[in-house]
Amino acid sequence: MMGTLEAASIRRGNDVDTLSAELVSPVAVRLRRPSWRDPRLLAGLVMVAAAVALGAWAVSAAEASTPVYVARGTLTPGEAVTGSQLVVAQVRLGSTEAARYLPVTAGVPAGLVVLRTVGSGELVPRSAVGAATVLEVRPVPVAVAVAPSSGVIEGARVDLWVSGAARDGAAATDPRLLAEGLEVAEVTRPSGGLAVGGKTTVQVLVPTRLLPAVLGALATDGSVQVVLVPGSGG
Repeated sequence: MMGTLEAASIRRGNDVDTLSAELVSPVAVRLRRPSWRDPRLLAGLVMVAAAVALGAWAVSAAEASTPVYVARGTLTPGEAVTGSQLVVAQVRLGSTEAARYLPVTAGVPAGLVVLRTVGSGELVPRSAVGAATVLEVRPVPVAVAVAPSSGVIEGARVDLWVSGAARDGAAATDPRLLAEGLEVAEVTRPSGGLAVGGKTTVQVLVPTRLLPAVLGALATDGSVQVVLVPGSGG
């Protein structure tokens, strides 16, 4: 009888141990290989592709530029347009803006002149060049005994004043305004041994309607002075 009870007790103990082991032992989870049809994987691929495309677009947009002509120095009306006056620069412009400027792809236009001043380093607009026949100004050299202001440089604006010379004991006439707001095309100042007592020659662009008056004044014995318009020179 005792043997039977001991055997039963041992069997119950073994059953309890087996149950405890089953409760304590973790259940192994079998991982499945992701499928190409998994929505999460597809969403991730789409996000990566979108990021790559956006980055490529940003780099391409940053590098996109248009070749345009830039004035090497100040261009004044009447000058012939040549390659030596222009340099090519890469500038970021929209299609509408790019159409306003002289294109590089067509090469330097032949037979054209500058119609209006283009400053050094500025983009050259299409409207700033054209045929010489439409130019409404003519360059006229004005030699002045008294050196003009240092601000009288290419592209500056000046007024011309003329006064009659004294003659036969009569005093010189008071200065009068001959033309105003004329653009300076070129300035030649005496240098070296000619600096003392030499004359400065200022090429001014005179509208064709004022040519008779300006040329007539320069042909007399009177004196012509070139006066800088404040704020327009160098």
